[in-house]
Amino acid sequence: MHAAPESEILAAFEAAKGFMPVGEGLALYAAAVEAGRLGLPLLEVGTYCGRSTILLADAAREAGVGALTVDHHRGSEEQQPGWEYHDPETVDPELGLMDTLPMFRRTLHRAGLEDHVVALVGRSPQIAAIWQAPLGFVFIDGGHTDEHATADYEGWAPHVAEGGLLAIHDVFPDPQDEFTGQAPYRVYLRALASGAFTEVSATDSLRILRRTGPGL
Repeated sequence: MHAAPESEILAAFEAAKGFMPVGEGLALYAAAVEAGRLGLPLLEVGTYCGRSTILLADAAREAGVGALTVDHHRGSEEQQPGWEYHDPETVDPELGLMDTLPMFRRTLHRAGLEDHVVALVGRSPQIAAIWQAPLGFVFIDGGHTDEHATADYEGWAPHVAEGGLLAIHDVFPDPQDEFTGQAPYRVYLRALASGAFTEVSATDSLRILRRTGPGL
């Protein structure tokens, strides 16, 4: 089992629309591969156009487990028109609303990974409320408000199995990054303070934690 993706998978990741840098992507992939050894599904919150999903799906394929990705595909706050991370290509011309689902499907198809991903289309708290199975890996990369980041943590972290990994993206400790990364940072601090999770690695804004005890 590879700790780094094959060149064609990495190329597909780099070609996909999204925001995750290569260094963080490689760290995410290595963590997903490790977590896959538990034989449980790997799940991410925050699909966007499927950039990181490529890595999760390939790690899941290697491990023989399922990959799941959760998103309503209407974009988070900072991706709406008039905001810094808005991309006009993601707007449905008929509705005038963001819709990243078609781009996500094209991303997976081009990477040859459609058969290895289950897309859960809806709001994270609603899906988490009906989810009951243990997970080997949870990657939180959704909205950046306290409301959304906290809901993603409270909804999905309880499903991380003993020894499983919790990944949190856009962890920025500097208060000047309030809009982009302070809410994930506060979730990260909460996870550590809970006693349920122990930090494994930090790569730029990506934190990997392992469930080492009960609780949230």
